Amino acid sequence: MPDHDLLTRSAIELAALVRSGEVRARELTDLSLARIEALDRDLGAFVHVDAGRAREAADAIGADDDRPFAGVPIAIKNNRAVAGLPLSFGSTFTPDTFVPPADHNVTARLRGAGFVIVGTTKLPEWGILPVTDPSAHGPARNPWDPTRTSGGSSGGSATAVAAGMVPLAHANDGGGSTRIPAACVGLVGLKPQRGRISHAPDLGHQFLTQDGVLTRTVAETAELLDILAGPSLGDASWAPPPPEPFAVSAAREPGRLRIAVTTAPPIPDAAVAPEVAAVVTETADLLASLGHEIEEVDPPWSSREMIQLFSAEFGPAVCTQMAFAAMLAGREPTEEDVEPLSWWLWETSRGIDALSAELARAQLQGFARAIVTWTDAYDAVLTPALAEVAVPLGEIDPRGDDPAATFARSGTFTPFTAGINITGQPAISLPIAARKGDDLPIGVQLIGRPAEEGALLALAAQLEAARPWADRLAPPARPT
Repeated sequence: MPDHDLLTRSAIELAALVRSGEVRARELTDLSLARIEALDRDLGAFVHVDAGRAREAADAIGADDDRPFAGVPIAIKNNRAVAGLPLSFGSTFTPDTFVPPADHNVTARLRGAGFVIVGTTKLPEWGILPVTDPSAHGPARNPWDPTRTSGGSSGGSATAVAAGMVPLAHANDGGGSTRIPAACVGLVGLKPQRGRISHAPDLGHQFLTQDGVLTRTVAETAELLDILAGPSLGDASWAPPPPEPFAVSAAREPGRLRIAVTTAPPIPDAAVAPEVAAVVTETADLLASLGHEIEEVDPPWSSREMIQLFSAEFGPAVCTQMAFAAMLAGREPTEEDVEPLSWWLWETSRGIDALSAELARAQLQGFARAIVTWTDAYDAVLTPALAEVAVPLGEIDPRGDDPAATFARSGTFTPFTAGINITGQPAISLPIAARKGDDLPIGVQLIGRPAEEGALLALAAQLEAARPWADRLAPPARPT
């Protein structure tokens, strides 16, 4: 086996190799850094590579280190603080001199589990778009086809994992930003239940965004959720603790489930590509063959009002990051400081008065309650992950002269994801198939019951066992 193939093995396997002494942590770190040096100029996954400190951390890890993932390389999306590395949120407006003095909660928990942080990955400016092509750092390219996007906003992390630079990477999801890149590059991407992972030390609660990881296998995703889950002191709210570790639940047979299936998009103008719809049908048939009860449904979620309400919540959430950057810069942004789409959101959000914002939030919660109530009749809901395969770079352009049209196009590409950020339920994107002819990944989404990530992971693991995908590698990650 070529050395670089190690980085396409699961983080669980790699940690076991380090504990056994068969592989040293420094070997894995050097291998990851070498892969980044060889590939990143062409693929564009990273913002910063922290080679020196990564090697120091790896050198301190021996076979007697009992942390669960001691010595395994990982990358952090550049919208979460990594002490000692610049934090930019994908924008040139954030001063490049801003270096956080402390880790974000997710960074700290990953370090505490023994992971070696090799660097930070790209995102679109402020994490707005489902493609990663920021003016600040350039595009993250899809390892399956470098003319296409790796998705967004966790596109840099997706590129890094799919290309075999790291075995897994941090991601987060405010409108699909973990599930979208997972579907674009053929990885597993879970959005956990709202409140499952703390936003400390910055926020006590976040309505839309949840942190997570991009992995090759469901088992890794479950293990990482166990590491990241749980409140921190000072959180305003949190999800109820699971009855058992998520990794234990994921390893159980799910039993016979009632599963709804639909290809009807929540955004009325979105059109689902025939090859995507066909994969959903094939997955439903597979689930039926595994003993589940499948019901085709027409969900009550297609609503232009929902899109407007989501934008009313999403825009101010983005502008909070811009306001933080403004505090660091000592001035408010100007139109020249940011991309046209960012400026449009900034100006639009500043025009919303406090009373209107609260009314929109109340209406959004009412919409969420209606959808959660509808899904309560089912153990899971199966949908496409995306309406299309990964789009060509430039098709959704943050620098376009019609920001509203850019934002609308991003919605028709990703109509099935943002609604589940509104409801707060867990949802997972699975790389179940590939398009005939060019092998571009096609993913499906499974939506679970509120706070029942364990049951959702068990179902996902059953699908993975029936149709394995971890060995389906993008060209840069394949053996040579």
